[in-house]
Amino acid sequence: MMKVPLISAILMFSALTISCTEKIKTVANDNKVESIFPKGELGQAENFSGKAWHYGLVADDTLYNTLAGNVYFEAGARSNWHIRPAGQILIITDGIGYHQIKGQPRQTIKRGDVIKCPPNVEHWHGASPEGGLQQLYIMPNTEKGIVQWLQPVLDEEYNNQEKNK
Repeated sequence: MMKVPLISAILMFSALTISCTEKIKTVANDNKVESIFPKGELGQAENFSGKAWHYGLVADDTLYNTLAGNVYFEAGARSNWHIRPAGQILIITDGIGYHQIKGQPRQTIKRGDVIKCPPNVEHWHGASPEGGLQQLYIMPNTEKGIVQWLQPVLDEEYNNQEKNK
């Protein structure tokens, strides 16, 4: 009779240990950005500060006139200021970062946010200094053009929200 309660106690202790271990793993991975897509190709250094990786998902064609893909920004990485002739939609799938439209304050963006970058409006986006940012992008009406890359985002613009007004 004494063996049954001892075995039950051992099994309960094991289950609790496994549960606690899983919670520790989850907390340890909270700062890690995960993706269901491959990392892709490194973005061109003249268009990004830091490392941003691009993976195309939907190629442009004359039927849909739309591009879609995935971009992973490493911690601190960001795009240059740029203009999309037909605009751009960003779906933030993981991480925390920033987005700014010229003349407006820098916005913090995070997993679950959907950002609409208006057509022909100067803007930039990228990861926070603390961790990466994963985003899907959709560029409609590509017959109007894809992108006009501009100057890099200054560290002062990236780091100081108050001076971005």
